[in-house]
Amino acid sequence: MSTAEPSVFSRIVAREIPATIVAETERLIAIEDIAPKAPVHVLVIPKTEAYANVVELAAGDPGLLAELVAMAEGIAADRADGQFRLVFNTGESAGQTVFHVHAHVLAGDLQEGTLAA
Repeated sequence: MSTAEPSVFSRIVAREIPATIVAETERLIAIEDIAPKAPVHVLVIPKTEAYANVVELAAGDPGLLAELVAMAEGIAADRADGQFRLVFNTGESAGQTVFHVHAHVLAGDLQEGTLAA
């Protein structure tokens, strides 16, 4: 077991850091992004830190990845008539800054800049 500090997302799951929760299940949490890049910008995050990125998640727990996509679709249905972008940053040079897999659900006009997190 790793002795690394919990990720910011694990701290949100544990309610140590406040966040605006959009949806939650036993295995996932969805929160408003604190620096939105589009009118709808929600992060969907597995509650486990076992996977650093979407490639690891797909290999290790494809069912959880399917749940994540289904939650993203539901959020988009509620907030954007079902139309959305689903972005996973994988690796530091791709803009990933939190190495706890998560998806960005974006809808509406994308603002300039990158999707870091």
